[in-house]
Amino acid sequence: MTNATDTLSAISLFVEDLPAAKDFYARVFQVPIVFEDGNSAVAKFENLLVNLLKVESAAEIVAPGSVAPREAGSRFQISIWVADVDAVCARLGSQGVAILTGPRDRPWGMRTANFVDPAGHSWEVAQQIGQP
Repeated sequence: MTNATDTLSAISLFVEDLPAAKDFYARVFQVPIVFEDGNSAVAKFENLLVNLLKVESAAEIVAPGSVAPREAGSRFQISIWVADVDAVCARLGSQGVAILTGPRDRPWGMRTANFVDPAGHSWEVAQQIGQP
């Protein structure tokens, strides 16, 4: 263990429907579920754990703050860099994932596309296409 604070190891996403979220992450991202109980399921990406936590259980970890409802709109976005955005979008579409925007080339040298998970969390796939 290091004292550095520059290594992201886990994020918790608050979900209303844990079974749907678990299925989405295992199927769409093709990542293993490495832990699960009645309140959460943890998906393991390469170097990151994504804890899918029931909204009802989230309050205790953000107290004294509150958990915002899904209807509040996008609260953040998670990006995954890929080699071919168009190919990833085709695969996502074949799995029933609706692409909300893109793929499109951005002025900062990336080609991006966006979609949401069942709990409304915004995801982006991005491919470097040039220099900004």
